Amino acid sequence: MVADPEKGVYAASAPADASSTDAVDDASGTGILSWLRRFEARLDEKLGLESSAIDRKRAEDKKPVPWHEELTMALLWASSTMNTSCFATGFLGWEFGLTLRQSIVITIFASLLGGALTGYSATFGAATGLRQISVSRYSFGWWPNKLIALLNSIQQMGWAAVSCITGGLALTAVSDGHVSLILGIVILAVVALIISFVGLNAIVVYERYAWIVFFIIFLIIFGETGPYADNTSHPTASGLSLSGSVLSLIAVVYGSSASWATMASDYYVHYPANVSRVKVFFMTTFGIGIPTSIGMIAGCVVSSAFNTNRPDWQSTYEDQGLGYLIQAMLHPRGFAKFLLTLLVLSGINQNVISIYSAAISFQQLSRPFARIPRFLWTLFCFACILALAIGGRAKLNEYLQDFLSLLGYWCTSYVVILFEEHYLFRRGNFDNYDLEGWNDPARLPVGIAAASAFLIGVVAWCMGMSETWFVGPLAKVFGAAGGDVANELTFVVTAVIYAPARYVELKVFGK
Repeated sequence: MVADPEKGVYAASAPADASSTDAVDDASGTGILSWLRRFEARLDEKLGLESSAIDRKRAEDKKPVPWHEELTMALLWASSTMNTSCFATGFLGWEFGLTLRQSIVITIFASLLGGALTGYSATFGAATGLRQISVSRYSFGWWPNKLIALLNSIQQMGWAAVSCITGGLALTAVSDGHVSLILGIVILAVVALIISFVGLNAIVVYERYAWIVFFIIFLIIFGETGPYADNTSHPTASGLSLSGSVLSLIAVVYGSSASWATMASDYYVHYPANVSRVKVFFMTTFGIGIPTSIGMIAGCVVSSAFNTNRPDWQSTYEDQGLGYLIQAMLHPRGFAKFLLTLLVLSGINQNVISIYSAAISFQQLSRPFARIPRFLWTLFCFACILALAIGGRAKLNEYLQDFLSLLGYWCTSYVVILFEEHYLFRRGNFDNYDLEGWNDPARLPVGIAAASAFLIGVVAWCMGMSETWFVGPLAKVFGAAGGDVANELTFVVTAVIYAPARYVELKVFGK
């Protein structure tokens, strides 16, 4: 599309040229990459391996999706979020000195808020036929968007590492210590690798049904631990310190749900372009927010019993880890081991989509990277996840607090920029996107406005973040431990900077 900077809208684009073709491979060549791509293409024919995963899925190539398959928009996320990682995150309210009631209210609110960001991002998948990182090229441009692709790859691998740690702890407890935490991490990563290796078809089928098992398990956890929950104690913090604890917990929980925003479209490209965007938004928002809340609230309930009704649970948790705690709080012992074995699988659900999206993001870092087959990037991501999980296995809660908060910061900037670009400059109309030019730098925005807003947003992160390794000057206002206000600052700064900067960019460059 050619921009009219005076009106802030787009006129009809020039005819497509050869440079805009979706093809990114050189499979007809004679080099090693060409041979590998031909090998991947043959596997694609037999197994549906998705040899051209990042290519745009055109409207005419999509098939109608039955209504019951549209439920996957919600069920996919339910299987990925109702897991031991979210259960462990639920303990942070207790660590911040908040009551059970406070922790539950914050968990529900922040989960749905973060889920709404992901729900909005998801609406671009079916309408454009593009993966999430390709979608953001229409605001970040060709070169700045490479930073987004790299950050998303790192983010997804970090999430998978958290999942490997929590699943590995469960597997260690099931085996009564015979399976080490490191071996447990390796087992979870390998199983997720196999499913991710096959591609989107296998992922959708697996995730569509996996959530049922974990929903039942969490209902059992509520039933067996609920009687010990403490809803009468007062918060250990007060005044500004209490406000700081509330803000920090909001940042962690929000970051957990918002972190899917940079890959949501990856799982909607096969839906018809005319699918209701409202349906996509609400099914994704609630498909993330509700299951995330279920797992985290279970953690809130269990941890509330630590200081009063069940101090033995606290000792088990601190001395032996999450897996042994789950085994100790469920009865009878044999049944507890069975449930714990099933919970091990919950770590695989999250890993599957994280590995898949991380590999796709790496392919969009550069044209040479795009020519490397997806299955090789999947193997690379697998190796990185193992390194992250093994390196961070001893400090799970610290890892969760710092990592999830950081995810929320940059995902906030990302979604604000997508939102303003779509509604302020493209008038909410997908006809104003030159979708044929998705892979042509000459037909995409320059990205100066998005890069400027994003980088100035980083300054806002640093001013308002409250991490174990750094507390920003504005965060220090909220008590001794600080209160995380980085998301709020980032939202305001990005929104204020991007709109005028994008207008100037349109006026100067015309695209």
